[in-house]
Formats: sequence, structure tokens, C-alpha cells
Amino acid sequence: MSEQTEHTPISRRQWLAMATLSLGVSLVIMDATIVNVALPVVIEDLGLNSAGAQWMNAVYSLVFASLMLTVGRIGDLYGRRRLYAVGLVVFMVASLGAGAATTPAMLIASRVVQGLGAAMVLPSTLSTLNAMFTGRARGIAFAIWGSTIGGMAAVGPLLGGWLATDVSWRWAFWLNIPFGILALVGIARTLDETRDTSLQRGTDVPGVLLSSLGLAGIVFGLIEGGYYGWWLTDAGTLSPVPVALALGVALVAAFVVVERRRVRAGKVALVDLGLLRIRTFRFGMIAALIVALGEFGLLFTLPLLLQGALGYSALGTGWIVLWLALGTFLISGGIPHLAERLGQTAVVRTGLVLEAVAIGGLALTLSTSVSGAVVAAWLFLYGLGVGMATAQLTSVILADVPVAESGQASGFQTTVRQLGSALGVALLGGLLIATMTTQTQARLADTALSPAEQERVVELVHDSAGAGIPALVADPATSEAAAAAQTALVEASRITTGIAAGVLLLGVTVTFALPGRRRAATAPPVATLDA
Repeated sequence: MSEQTEHTPISRRQWLAMATLSLGVSLVIMDATIVNVALPVVIEDLGLNSAGAQWMNAVYSLVFASLMLTVGRIGDLYGRRRLYAVGLVVFMVASLGAGAATTPAMLIASRVVQGLGAAMVLPSTLSTLNAMFTGRARGIAFAIWGSTIGGMAAVGPLLGGWLATDVSWRWAFWLNIPFGILALVGIARTLDETRDTSLQRGTDVPGVLLSSLGLAGIVFGLIEGGYYGWWLTDAGTLSPVPVALALGVALVAAFVVVERRRVRAGKVALVDLGLLRIRTFRFGMIAALIVALGEFGLLFTLPLLLQGALGYSALGTGWIVLWLALGTFLISGGIPHLAERLGQTAVVRTGLVLEAVAIGGLALTLSTSVSGAVVAAWLFLYGLGVGMATAQLTSVILADVPVAESGQASGFQTTVRQLGSALGVALLGGLLIATMTTQTQARLADTALSPAEQERVVELVHDSAGAGIPALVADPATSEAAAAAQTALVEASRITTGIAAGVLLLGVTVTFALPGRRRAATAPPVATLDA
């Protein structure tokens, strides 16, 4: 495709291509958050415990992250449009299974397959965008793609809340079918097939195994620490958690060593870590990891707070979280102009500052009597920040990456984002549940409940991740215990939300290592390596 000037009009086919790419992204990102609001309903319907609730979310992101690099390379070799279509079909089949699940195991297994489909879809859309568009169209396409990620992460909870309240949580998955078919039609009619014909053929089996097993071990340890114990089990034996964490870290370290050796030997490598010598790519990746950890950890914990402690229904929770989406969509139209005027790095930094201020403000104002309007106002400000940071951060990360390596780089950066999402659910979700359990236990000690009754309440609150609190509220006999549990959940949420704000501020500091007034890209990227 020839390079466009700033004044070349964007064709109808290009607009439709942008819509097609964004539709696929919408489905896979929305499915990362759509079940969050419906989580209490799913817990009650299928009997999920707190670890199962975390796994339902984290396993999707974990598989997503583990396979992203592999499938990004497959797209480069055999065609990105083809991979996008195959991934959508896998994703839709898995959605059928998730919606029909009758046991926690069936639901989690379906989420694993969904993660596989999503791992095919996301990097193929981003690398197709990077290869198909140049000039003004490229800047707009990146803004749409990035804003879609932020917006759908917020629309998912509203849609999930409506379906869980008025229809069925199962339609949170089945809804992917008609929209997936629409995306398949768009793929056939609007997208060009792109691939890297110079890429060395072959597979990197050691790289796939080391990265997948290493990430799985780390996430397993973070999620199951509260269940098995961080060092010793209740029986006094060694917990599998420190073993899993140590093994996971060792496998990831081995992955780095193996990949470097394969590149030096001229063998096929899952990822060329030499990409990290590109300054924008390296520091952009660090920022992306931190941002995803804070954002998705928040989106997992917030619905549990709103429904468990503040008394909102799934639909009411969705309406409040919708204000996040409104902020994202409101700012998205002005992003290309802001990026041209201020530079992409300044837009990213401003967005992260707004996110941190909003989440910090939410942490300070949370209480059992906080109004929905106050929460919505903070989320709206947070949405403005998401809309500014997410779209331009993606563009900054890939700005200096050669088009020929866009598939690998896209997979690498999306892997890091999904790893951040899984870590956010594991770390902030685990901290919320552990703190809520400890606080509930401490507050129940001051009530008239017997030790046996206190133990039953603590177990209910912990195993349901707070979703069982409304049942305590509804029973007059347990109203005192319910008040203690509600206060405990609010206090736990204040802590985790405050930590999320701190994580986002850490992301702000990383942006100071990025180039100053980088403007929106108007040409295919050319690699610029640090000396």
C-alpha cells in the first residue's frame, strides 16, 4: 500500500476494515471483563469458590498471554487475515461451551479454549493494522483500536450485568456468536492478506513450553496462595505455592536464556529479545505491563465490592461501570488531534496521571455509605485516562518496530498486556479476598456470635469472594455478621484500590524514559536501536 499524505481521504473500505479489526478486538477484550459483574450470579449458579472465580478470569488471560507469541509468528508466516478468521471460529466454539457449562470445571476449560482463540485474534488484528495502514489512516486506526480495548473493558460489565439480571449470564458468552459471524463477513470483504515472506520457517518448541509453563506456575502460585498457604499448608507440610512460584520464575529465566541462544545460533526463536533494544518498545512494554496490572485488577475487584458490600444488583453495577466507558469514548475522538499537538508520549503520560488520580480518589472516598454518583464520577475520570493512555501507548510501542517484525512485536506487547491482566486478577484479587477474610474474622470477634457461627460466616465470605454477603444481609438472624462482612469488604477494597493507584503512578514514572514529543506516526516504522 502506498504511503498516504495527511490530506488523503480515507476510503470506505478502509473504514470498514478498521471496523472489522475493532469488532474482533471488542469480543476478546469484552470477554475478559463481561463475566466480572455476573460473577456473583455464576458463583451461586455453578458453586464456584473464590479460587475458581479467580481462575475463571485469570486462566483466560494466562492462556491468552502464553500463546500470543506463538500465534503471532504463525500469522506472520501463513497470513494474518487467515489466522484472524480461524481464531474467531475457535473463540465462538469455546463461547458455546462456556455458555452451556454445568460445572466449574467445564466453564474453566471453555475459558482455556477461549483464551486460545483470543490469542489468535488479537495479535493478528494489530499486525494487520500495522501493515495495512499508513499516514493519517494509520494514526486513526491505532486510535480506534486502542480506544476499543479501553471502551470494551468497560462495556463488558454493563452488558454482563444486564444479561445476568434480566436474561442469563450464559448469554454473556453466547452473544459472541452473531457478532463473530459478522466479523467473519468483514474479514472476507475488507481485509488484505499480509504476511512476512522473508521470515524463517520452523518452530520453537522449547520456547513455547518454557514460556507457557513458567507463566502458568507464577499465576498458579499467586492465585492459590490463599488456599494452600504461602509457605506451609494447614497440616504443616510444605505448600505447593512456593514451589510453583520458584519453578515458574526459573522457567521464565530459562526461556530468556534459550531464546537468546537460538537467535545467536540463527535458529527459529519464539521472540527476538533484541527488540527490547528499541527504546520505545522496551519502556513502552514496561508501562503496558504496569497499566494492565492496575486496570484489570481493578475491574475484577470493583464488581465484588459494589454487589457484595454496597448492595447493587448486577445491572446496577453495570450502569455505574458504564461511566468508565463513557469517559473513554468521549475522549477517543480527540486523541489524534491531541497526539499531533502534544505528542504521543505526553498523551500517554496525562492519561496515566488521570487514571491514578481517579483510582486514588476512589480509594479515599470508599465507605459503606458512598453514593453511586461519587463512584461513577471517579470512574468517568478514570475512563478519560484509559482513552488517552491505551490507544497511544500501543502506537508508541510499535512506532519504531519494522513492519516486517510487526507480528512478533505485536504478539510480544500483547503477551505482556495479558500477563499484566492475569497478574492483576491474581495479585489484587487475591489481596482483596485475603484482606476481606482477615478483616471479617477480626470484626466478628466483637459480635455475640459463637465461635462456630463466626467460622461459618468467615468461610462463606471467603469461599464466595464476598458474593455471599447479600444472603447474610437478607437474613435478620445474620444482620450483625453481614454488617461486619460489608465493612471488611469496603476496607479491603480501599487497600487494593489504593495499591492499584500506586501501580498506575509507577507506570507514569516509566513514561519519562520514552522520547519526549513523539508525534503520531505518519509512515511505516523504522527501527531505532539504542547505542
